Amino acid sequence: MAKELTTRVQDYSQWYNDLVLKGELADYSAVRGCMVIKPYGYALWENMQAALDKMFKDTGHQNAYFPLFVPKSLFEAEEKNAEGFAKECAIVTHYRLKTDPNNKGKLMVDPEAKLEEELIVRPTSEAIIWSTYKTWIQSYRDLPILVNQWANVVRWEMRTRLFLRTAEFLWQEGHTAHATKEEAIAETVQMLDVYADFAENWMAMPVIKGIKTASERFAGAEDTYCIEALMQDGKALQAGTSHFLGQNFAKAFDVKFSDKNNKLDYVWATSWGVSTRLIGGLVMTHSDDEGLVLPPRIAPIQVVIVPIYKGEEQKAVLDEKIGAIVASFKAAGIRVKYDNSDNARPGWKFAEYELKGVPIRIAVGARDLENNQVELARRDTKEKSSVSMDGLTETVSNLLLEIQSHLLERAKKYRDEHITEVNSWDEFLQTLDGKAGFVSAHWDGTAETEEKIKELSKATIRCIPLNNKLEEGNCILTGNPSKQRVLFARAY
Repeated sequence: MAKELTTRVQDYSQWYNDLVLKGELADYSAVRGCMVIKPYGYALWENMQAALDKMFKDTGHQNAYFPLFVPKSLFEAEEKNAEGFAKECAIVTHYRLKTDPNNKGKLMVDPEAKLEEELIVRPTSEAIIWSTYKTWIQSYRDLPILVNQWANVVRWEMRTRLFLRTAEFLWQEGHTAHATKEEAIAETVQMLDVYADFAENWMAMPVIKGIKTASERFAGAEDTYCIEALMQDGKALQAGTSHFLGQNFAKAFDVKFSDKNNKLDYVWATSWGVSTRLIGGLVMTHSDDEGLVLPPRIAPIQVVIVPIYKGEEQKAVLDEKIGAIVASFKAAGIRVKYDNSDNARPGWKFAEYELKGVPIRIAVGARDLENNQVELARRDTKEKSSVSMDGLTETVSNLLLEIQSHLLERAKKYRDEHITEVNSWDEFLQTLDGKAGFVSAHWDGTAETEEKIKELSKATIRCIPLNNKLEEGNCILTGNPSKQRVLFARAY
């Protein structure tokens, strides 16, 4: 193997870090809690971004961009939102440095350059956006506003992990304004469906759609809808959220519109977002002890071709033949790399592309040319086969679809095998400490019980599934009556 990896059984957390670092997705930076997304990782994000961006535009949304800085007075306007993010805020207080007279060559904050009002580096953009929407909206004719922005945000996390939790991360945030409550709720659900579609059909990551409890919902929201995924260590990952904000932000920023009857009312709002955290979820959903496993639809390289030759003469023959194959792949929309570099042996390249999760590897040698065939290896099952060069583009295209489907089915099987119904507190704890995964259990509906369960078990209510059946039962902790089960899990 090109680079030694920790196995999942040895240390799951270190295995994850090894894959992110050695798979060249990201690196640590000189800024505490922040990461550098490397070109291979950023190419993965660009493919995810492109797919989502098209889905947003297909549902009528447009991209815009709003400032990174939020005046403190605006940030405070919606109290629940401000309180919810207050502990994670980075604040700009001055606008200039000057040379330190007591320490030559060093700089200091210029005390005379203090801002009249502090600026919050956005942890989320509701405040700056709704203060802007006030100037955009006067009449029902101005609605709906369907806006998304691709941006970075800062949340000053004390304990960070690459992609999963960093002080700065990339994301998209949609912010929409509507004339009616029903239209806003429909938008919230629609965008949750978009996220679930993307997670399952592009990332091959199965998710459960649900709604958060009052304690877990977004600060300032009336309801938070979510998609929850299950990682290979049995922990849950919140993979995306869509919030029905009601009229809270419209009231905080006095955003009113006149309806068709010339009556003034507050605007109804939604917001929704996913982030580079999805890359962490992708790594932990599919990868194995040999490295990354990437779904073909978003893999930066879908197929890598490695020639095996002796001498320049054989290399020239292979280059010509493989050049035609590469052209055919590209014409079919396949992202292909031909690695004919002479700086590493074929075995090293095989291990390197296995580590990077490239879905299909093709090896071609002089004897393969004579037999009009290539050796094809698929990353998901590690199966190898000899296939004819005739119709190779169609063979590879079909195999990419098969790999995509197989990864989703495999992840679904794991997820479904790790949803366990329990009916007692002892059973609940035993399941969390053993099989882990999602635990389906009754809860009495109170915030006090929810907090006590979290305190005693380190598990949270991930969601109340949208397709939940009503079922009489008793809370696992208090024994009080319950009308439905909810999904608990320990989570990232």
